Amino acid sequence: MTKIKICGITNLDDALLAADLGADFLGFVFSEKSPRQIKINSAIAIIKSLPTSVSTVGLFVDQEELAVKMIFDKCRLDYFQFHGNESPDYCKRIKEKGKVIKAFRIKEEQSIEDLDDYDVEMYLLDAYNEDKFGGTGEVFNWDLAVKAKKYGRPIIIAGGLNPENVARALQKVRPYAVDVSSGVEKSPGKKDAQLIKKFIQQVRSAGGD
Repeated sequence: MTKIKICGITNLDDALLAADLGADFLGFVFSEKSPRQIKINSAIAIIKSLPTSVSTVGLFVDQEELAVKMIFDKCRLDYFQFHGNESPDYCKRIKEKGKVIKAFRIKEEQSIEDLDDYDVEMYLLDAYNEDKFGGTGEVFNWDLAVKAKKYGRPIIIAGGLNPENVARALQKVRPYAVDVSSGVEKSPGKKDAQLIKKFIQQVRSAGGD
């Protein structure tokens, strides 16, 4: 079954809706660089209300190690997701605390060469944008995602996915999971119920069940 991650959750209504519709992972952005940033206390309140079937992911961008671990513990997150220039050693130290997803911004074939240096649970492949660390709404070359499978870790596809193109991504890559944020939003951090529902339906009908 292809897993579904809805990222950029900022409020309880969107979180419960996504969980009810069948999302497997919910992402909470703790980076000040993002318009989808959520405060720690808000995240704690949301996560307490979620069903245990949903895994929670904290997204960080080049943040201090102790602060990241503190947020992980306070929010009782299931996964760290690092979207910046975090080193393999940084991820290795964090992995002692919990499961790690490392994101890579894919621009060209050379972009996937560093994957094998990271001993993490999963790789998340996102579109490259010079000014943004995720949430770009841009698609990258999915052929590179297919090639990234050779490194032996589960692959999460992100970057510009929406209800109109996610089925093609699944057919092309057959990833472990798909990740969507801006593709199911009314505005940054505000989800659209119909778009989430359609996105999940498209994943399941494309063979993601």
